Amino acid sequence: MFQPQIRHSSRVRSAYELLERIFHASVRDIRKSSGNAVLGLIMAIVQSIVMVLIFYVIFVVFGLRGNAIRGDFLLYVMSGVFMFMTHTKAIGAVAGADGPTSSMMMHAPMNPIVSIAAAALSSLYIQTLSASVILLFYHTVFSPITIDQPVPMMGMFLLSWISGVAIGMVFLSAKPWQPETVGLIRVIYQRANMIASGKMLVANATPANIRSLFDWNPLFHTIDQGRGFIFLNYNPRYTSIEYPIYIALICIMIGLMGEFYTRQYASASWGKRR
Repeated sequence: MFQPQIRHSSRVRSAYELLERIFHASVRDIRKSSGNAVLGLIMAIVQSIVMVLIFYVIFVVFGLRGNAIRGDFLLYVMSGVFMFMTHTKAIGAVAGADGPTSSMMMHAPMNPIVSIAAAALSSLYIQTLSASVILLFYHTVFSPITIDQPVPMMGMFLLSWISGVAIGMVFLSAKPWQPETVGLIRVIYQRANMIASGKMLVANATPANIRSLFDWNPLFHTIDQGRGFIFLNYNPRYTSIEYPIYIALICIMIGLMGEFYTRQYASASWGKRR
């Protein structure tokens, strides 16, 4: 009579409960950065607009406008900025997700997979919504936007997000061991991507010796391939879709293995010695 009752849930019910936990954790993660969800969205929109304006001014001041793809110049700038923001924000969100020593992990239904998925989805939601609002405003007020292949373009946008999630998982798995060092490396990588992403370059028109400095970056490939789907007159020749997919899969596997290994040795007393 006093023995605990074990409930055996079906796979469908277990999957539904997992998705429900991810949903509620995502809502919590969105509201965590700002107490007001609308204010958080407005801040994301403002950040994207500021980034677009900064790069627009850089192109105009340094006379780089002639190197852009033929078509809507501001759409060319926004295509790079939106994918860059999505990639970078995904890294920051996943790397900052609740780890094995977090107080949230004390609740039985919570686990690191739910935390990672919630952080990744909340980042994607905010960046997708902010990009959609900006594009709709630009299309309505300034100039009609024509995207040659919208579905593959959205695929490159999601691939930028997935690669950011994968790299963020590597940082998350290593963070409990050396929080300060891993945090510094993450910040350096995110700041370096301002240039290393190659969003100011057209890969087809870039010399091979310069292009080799950006080929290692999966974001460089997704931005260039995305522009190939956006603009009718551009066909990427030096970038590929497969490379960022392979990098994302490798980083996800490394992140999962690192997270599993770290979880075995994680202790709430780790941070006490710092």
